[in-house]
Amino acid sequence: MIRMKLYDQVIEKILAVLGAREGLRLPVGETHWPEVSDRSMILRSDMAYELGGEGLPAIGCTVITADERLVPEDGITLLGRDLPRIQEDVPYGRIALVQVDGEALGEGQALYQAVRALEYTRYHFYPKGFMLRISAARHRESVRVGKEALAEGLDFTITGNRMISAFHKNASVKAVHIYYVTLEEKAPRQSARGGSGQAGVLAPGFDYKALAECAGEAEDITRTIDHIMTGGIMDCVSCGLQRVCDEVEGLRELHFQK
Repeated sequence: MIRMKLYDQVIEKILAVLGAREGLRLPVGETHWPEVSDRSMILRSDMAYELGGEGLPAIGCTVITADERLVPEDGITLLGRDLPRIQEDVPYGRIALVQVDGEALGEGQALYQAVRALEYTRYHFYPKGFMLRISAARHRESVRVGKEALAEGLDFTITGNRMISAFHKNASVKAVHIYYVTLEEKAPRQSARGGSGQAGVLAPGFDYKALAECAGEAEDITRTIDHIMTGGIMDCVSCGLQRVCDEVEGLRELHFQK
């Protein structure tokens, strides 16, 4: 089961970043909310606002573990304002921590495909009024929120429960905890003269940069699994992913098993 500890260090970092701010636990359970077609669009004229609009942080990440301690049960936690209280474009983070049955995910390339399948759950998630805009190349996940859906009661309790249900369609999933973040972004503190403060001095706010770095680490691990299992460069000295193997428990074992 060493392979299922591959992401645990990243999850610990994510929880440390999220745990720096107190969040609101939202109710978990069945929600009756319509789904729409994957071709349904929310035009700008029908949009109330965009979570993670252009120029703002827009982070979406799914990370798996077999450790029940890290994801003991289904849950939804909100850090920031809920959808009905937002009136303008805001920064956005969506992290799904997923506890899986490690034995059910398989070995080798099957493991890589299983990890990707869980990540791609977001591509099969269409609650009315909540349109994901995903740019894999730019590592962004933003959301257009519809005016009509907001008026009908759309909130993160609905979207969170709908996403949890989508994950549970995968037989390997045992528990899912989704974290939503809509807090203001950390920004340079202003000096008394009105200019920018010293580099590295940040005003209160959420550290989206640290969260994005965690999401990047998870993606690096997934890419390294694929690299190992598809017979990529096996000479550690010349491999561009050597740093990932050195830092992540289990990747070297996976490498030498291969």
